[in-house]
Formats: sequence, C-alpha cells, structure tokens
Amino acid sequence: MNRKTLVLPAVVGLLAPALAACGGSDGGGDGGGVIVVGTTDRFIATKDAPAPLDPAYAYDVGSWNVLRQTVQTLMVQPRGEGAPVPEAAESCGFTDSGNERYACKLRPDLKFSNGDDVTAADVKFSIDRALAIKADSGVFALLSTVDTVETKGDEEIIFHLKTADATFPYKLSTPVAGIVNPDNYEKDKLRDGFQVDGSGPYTLKGEEKDGELVRSVFTKNPHYQGALKVNNEEIDMVSYEDADAMGTALDEGDIDVMTRTMTPEQINKLATADSDVDLVEMPGLEIRYLAFNTDAPTVKSKAVRQAMAQLVNRDELVSAVYGSQAEPLYSLVPASITGHSNAFFNKYGDPSVAKAKAMLEDAGVTTPVKLTLHYTTDHYGAATKKEFEELRGQLNGSGLFEVGLEGAPWDTFVPAERNGEYDVFGMGWFPDFPDADSYVAPFLDKDNFLKSPYANSEIRNTLIPDSRREVDRLAAADSLNRIQDIVAEDVPVLPLWQGNQYVAARDDVTGVAYALNSSATLQLWELGRGVSG
Repeated sequence: MNRKTLVLPAVVGLLAPALAACGGSDGGGDGGGVIVVGTTDRFIATKDAPAPLDPAYAYDVGSWNVLRQTVQTLMVQPRGEGAPVPEAAESCGFTDSGNERYACKLRPDLKFSNGDDVTAADVKFSIDRALAIKADSGVFALLSTVDTVETKGDEEIIFHLKTADATFPYKLSTPVAGIVNPDNYEKDKLRDGFQVDGSGPYTLKGEEKDGELVRSVFTKNPHYQGALKVNNEEIDMVSYEDADAMGTALDEGDIDVMTRTMTPEQINKLATADSDVDLVEMPGLEIRYLAFNTDAPTVKSKAVRQAMAQLVNRDELVSAVYGSQAEPLYSLVPASITGHSNAFFNKYGDPSVAKAKAMLEDAGVTTPVKLTLHYTTDHYGAATKKEFEELRGQLNGSGLFEVGLEGAPWDTFVPAERNGEYDVFGMGWFPDFPDADSYVAPFLDKDNFLKSPYANSEIRNTLIPDSRREVDRLAAADSLNRIQDIVAEDVPVLPLWQGNQYVAARDDVTGVAYALNSSATLQLWELGRGVSG
C-alpha cells in the first residue's frame, strides 16, 4: 500500500515530520543489510573541476551530500531542524556580546577513520586551507567573516571574526568547514579525484568509470564519535543518467530508495499508486531563478531585465511544469524563511506586456530584444527543459523578445557560466543553511559563487553586515527586506519558484522521513530496515 508523509511548511526551525508510515519511524539496530539509494546527481572529475569532492572546492548539493556522510563538522543541523548543535565539538558558543569571538571544544577521543586523533590543529588546518585555496567554486566565501583561527591545546578552537556574524554556527555545519586529515590533504592544493578521508559517520569507497563516480559505498565508520545515531552498516548510492533510469531501477528492485531528482510525472504516479513504495513529501527550500551577466550587452540595460521580470508569469510556469510540487517565488528568500518578502510582486504586480513595453521604450531599447536562455540538461531534472520552453514561450509571446534556448550538461554548463560565457542562465539553489543569509550573501556579496559583476555597495557594506549582527533573526528583517527591494529594482537575478522535495522508498526501509532535511541534506545515517507493511 502506498503512503504519503506530509510535512507542512511552517516557520523554518519548527519543521518536524509527521510520521504516518513504516518509512517514518526511527531506524533500527544494525540496519538489516545494505540499503541501496538512487540519485541522478553526477560526480565527474574534469580538467576544469578535477576535485569534485574536496571540501575546499565542492559547492553543489550532490557533492555536499557525499561529504556530509564522510567529513565531520564542528556543528550539525539537528534532526527536525532548529539551530545547529555540536557534532565534532562537545560544545560551541559565542564568548563575547558582539558575536565576534566563537569558541569550540572538541569531543574527547575524536578520531579520523584511519584511527588518527583529531585535534584542534586539524580544525585550524582545514579552515585555513579552504580560505587560502580560494577555489573558483566560491565556497570559501562562506567563511569570509573569519579573521584568524586560534588553538589552545589539542581540544579548543577559537574563531576571531572580522565582523559580527550570528549565522556563524550554521556555517560551521557546512562541508566547507569539514575537518580533514593533513596527512591526506595538501594545505595549498585541492585533492583531485573522488577520495575522501574524514571523521564522519561513514567511510567512502567509490566505483569509478570514465572519470565519473558511479557508485559510492558508505560503510559505517568504527571510529566515529559524534552526535549522530547511525542506523545501518552500509549504504550504497548509485548515480543514474536520468530519472527514468532511476525509476526503472526502483521498479526492478535494484535500489531501495529514490532521491533527487524525480520527475513531476514520477511523483504524481507514486502519490497515487497502490504499491510497496512509500512517497515522502517534505517542505523544500530549493529555489529556481534566472541569473544575469549584468555586463553582457544583451542584458546590461536594467530595463531589459525589468521587462523580463514584468513579463514572466510564475503561476502559469509552475502550473504547466510542476503543478502542486512547486509554488511561485517573488524573492530570493523563499516563503517560510524569516525575513522573506514578496519584493518582486510588490514592484511588478501581475504580468503585463504593456508595462514591459513601456519600460523598454522609456530606456530606448530596440525590440524585439534578442537573447539566449541557457540551462543545464542533467542537473535539476528532466523538467528543466520544459520549464525553459515555457519561459521562452512567455517572453516571445509578448512580441518584445526573440529568445533562443541552449542546454548543456552540468560539467560543461558550470565552467561556461563561471567564465562569463552566458548572458542569461537558469540555476537552482539549495540553501547552505536555513537562514535568509544563505539566500542573500552567496548571490550578492563579494566573491559570490555566480561570479556576478553586479555589485551594490549598500547591500555589501551595510545591509548584509547589519543583518548578521542580529541573533534574533526577526530583528534582521528590515535589512533583509531592503536587500530584497534592491534586487527587485535592479534584477541581477530573477526568482521563479520554490519547490517541495521528495523521497520514495520501499516500505521496509525506516527513517525515510528524516533522510532529507529542508536544506536538501541527505542524512543516510537515518535509514534502516524494518518490516514491510
């Protein structure tokens, strides 16, 4: 029998799955044998990205989901959301009133998976290394408020921050702050390939084919000491070329769990089918948006970007492609995150060809505006192509634009985007942590991961720092709302929608309701075996 577990979106930090299925209980003892998980995430080592699993480089949800199983962080997002809690650390906290000095004490007897002791010096090495390498993925910017890292003995680490940063505990829960063994990682060079050595709940053994990691075997780390309860002995994660291949593997019994990214059709079918597969739906903080190279001739005029914002019909886009699995988004900060505002709706209201035409005429822009929308063919799921066809139809249907489409696989798309080869391109974002800062700074601050030429001094020099001073995130709302209003005015990015997330699993797999949190963090340690029912 099919069951569906719903988590209703409330205030992030208070989200807790309502358990209503065999797949929603705590995992059991030894996990009952190997659990095989399917994903469409691809892990490819290329000339442009030779170190996809180095914590100092990795900055996409797929690679982070590998690292979260293997590389331990001082803090971790707790089960059921909420503020981060100590993981490799025994305790952590600000030691001053200005949120500029943060101290952690390591757990006793902490060891890497090879049995070596984990010390405060290893933590300092890992943080300093990520900041020194400054990988072109931009992930180092998460640690941008770190000034110096101090150690006292083998167990105490003190972070001296450049400015107040109330979100710093969250940043210490992200893989870029993962603790790595200096014996395996050079301080000034990325580690090529797919090897990962850490002190997390699992060790990793990978199966490679033609420079791609096609199967990841996660084996319970006997030396692991931390806050997580590991409910299985081994998880095998298999990467599939597309959602159809992954769905076939589930149907044929080759996998037990299906994760990202399923197609809308697969989700609808699983939601209504009478089978031994449970579908778990969770509130998602994933967003999709168009990004602009604001120096590119086709979209350098703000009026062109504003006209696109005025024309896009999010309701029709979501309805045509994703149905109830997504909802329109009118800001970089999604609904349910403290500090969200509907800035784009407040400025543009309902879609209007007449208003868009007036914007372009007032700016002296010749129509139709010719440009190309770029999208990735294999990273966000098969529905992406249909989504961009819908966007093209809306823009061209206005008579004001002449839009072409061009798709590329992720390993080609990312280097081209970072090199500034695309004028307009589609991206998705899964938050680094569930806070508005994770939807603002990575896009708008210095060293942003998009390599965007757009820079607003008020946002960078005043509003982001002001928002980070507030431990009470409600108190940061004024600064955050002002940021969102500026983005709606200048349109360096154009938010489109936010979506739910789904996991499908055989009904003898337990812990499924906690296998994915709202930030799309895969928590494989939650999975176990129960009794089919």
